Amino acid sequence: MEDWTNIVGILFFLLVAVALPLILRRRKQGADAANIEELYQHLRGVGVEVSLAKEGDDRERIGLGGASGQNSEGLIVMEDRNIDSINVVSVSMQYGKRYFIDYLVKSPNITGERMLKKTRLYRKKSAPIRGKVVAIDWKGDGALTQSLNLDYSLEEKLLRADANGFKGSIWILPEPKQGYVRIRTDYSLPSADVFEAIRSIARRVRSW
Repeated sequence: MEDWTNIVGILFFLLVAVALPLILRRRKQGADAANIEELYQHLRGVGVEVSLAKEGDDRERIGLGGASGQNSEGLIVMEDRNIDSINVVSVSMQYGKRYFIDYLVKSPNITGERMLKKTRLYRKKSAPIRGKVVAIDWKGDGALTQSLNLDYSLEEKLLRADANGFKGSIWILPEPKQGYVRIRTDYSLPSADVFEAIRSIARRVRSW
């Protein structure tokens, strides 16, 4: 029994020794990647009309409570019918920071009697481990998820984006007090398919 305990202790030590540097390296890479200027130039490069917001723009605070450990790293204003602006957000965690992009959709309808619920994208795989993503499933707000799940053009864009490296989730987060909805993704420079998918989601959210 004592030998077995020693073996478990050694394995645990080796796991920590290997995993911890990888986690810290990943956090550092995320911090280096979340660059508002880089995102701004990327969007301009793919033909999106954007401008950098002035410092202190009120939209930087949408959905970021003072006690949440979240901060805006900068705001990009969009000349888009459905997406008002893009906020790069940092979230303080134990081993550093994690970064997200919040696509802000001005949606005054969410302040009415029907409260939009949080909604999230999930992937269905052909096999639990290392399986191929074969379908997209939205869960959360009943009516909105039904609409999104029936949008096969949106599913096609997201499946294509997944095959090209888009692995993060998408969260739809209502902020009724501010009259906005945040469409959140992990920070990465969005491909054409990801950006068009976000636009499609924003269009549905805005008209809700």
